[in-house]
Amino acid sequence: MARNFVSIVKEKMIEYYAGDSRRVHHFLKVHSFAKLIAEMEGMEPDEMQVLEIAALAHDIGIKNAELKYGYNNGKLQEQEGPPEARRLLREAGAEDAAVERACYLVAHHHTYRNIDGLDYQILVEADFLVNLYEDKADADTIRKAYDNIFATESGKMLCRQLFSLEY
Repeated sequence: MARNFVSIVKEKMIEYYAGDSRRVHHFLKVHSFAKLIAEMEGMEPDEMQVLEIAALAHDIGIKNAELKYGYNNGKLQEQEGPPEARRLLREAGAEDAAVERACYLVAHHHTYRNIDGLDYQILVEADFLVNLYEDKADADTIRKAYDNIFATESGKMLCRQLFSLEY
């Protein structure tokens, strides 16, 4: 039986971040929430696969940003991520259209305006769910994210449940 393509990308990302368990755990959690939200929203399988590989690779730019600049932020992640994601996804055997959309998502996952697709929206929401938890966000920050970032019914429900929001 052929290996699942998403699993191949997951393995390559774990190898890419070998020794950095915090980052590995982060992208695995983002992937898990992205896949769950996509399933709850009824996303088509081909679109979901692109979302999944983008969720796995969304922070791939951190490593090069830190090597080149000594730090990373959202903009540097978006700048440095696509070349590394493109290389890794092509090595994994991704089709060109999937590589390009995944790289677009990697290049925009910290840009919260002009979100142009369900895959993009879900990636942003999944990353927020994980970041709010990992950053131990206070109630005001969580509520602002809920009001300004979350747009899918599934993402909103998960946010309310995870953080005990009353709406």
